[in-house]
Amino acid sequence: MTTEPAKKAANTTGAIAKKAAKSSSGAVKKAARTTNGTVKAARSHVNHLNHDDPRPLEGYAALLISYGALTGVLGFGLRRKGFRIKGLGPMDLVLYGLATEHLSRVITKDSITSLLRAPFTRFKEAAGEGEVNEEVVGEGMGHALGELLTCPFCVAQWVATGLVAGSVMAPALTTAVISVSAAARASDYLNLLYGLLRKEQ
Repeated sequence: MTTEPAKKAANTTGAIAKKAAKSSSGAVKKAARTTNGTVKAARSHVNHLNHDDPRPLEGYAALLISYGALTGVLGFGLRRKGFRIKGLGPMDLVLYGLATEHLSRVITKDSITSLLRAPFTRFKEAAGEGEVNEEVVGEGMGHALGELLTCPFCVAQWVATGLVAGSVMAPALTTAVISVSAAARASDYLNLLYGLLRKEQ
């Protein structure tokens, strides 16, 4: 048994994947077929969900499928263009980690970017250091998006994927973004450490 929004989400995503399979290039067609298979599996699972479940499961399914489609298209596209993703060395891993954390928190917690989250959230309280805590509002897909956009741990997966793909497709620009973001995050930690040391004096 399932809700009507769940069926609509699965059917809509399936239609998008089928349309992409007809009109896209060979690489995208492969990704679309893979996504279509995922949609069928998701639809089969959603059909067994309890309609009393308060979580926006249909929204979660749409986000999972979207991320799977994104990574599939990126993977096939990079392979078709002959790009190769190199493994990260220890220093690269540190820089990518700092940049991912910084960008994830800017997207999900920064008070300035709250304007972007406003359609899916409600202000709750200031969290300090220029960050805010927000409550997710809405239902279905909107609620699922709100949960994603207020969760730095969730958004980090998307950010890291973008940085790794960008390092292959646009290495100069991505290196600049990573350098600035990593430096900003290191500066944040130094400021926090400075404030802590001042308190202990």
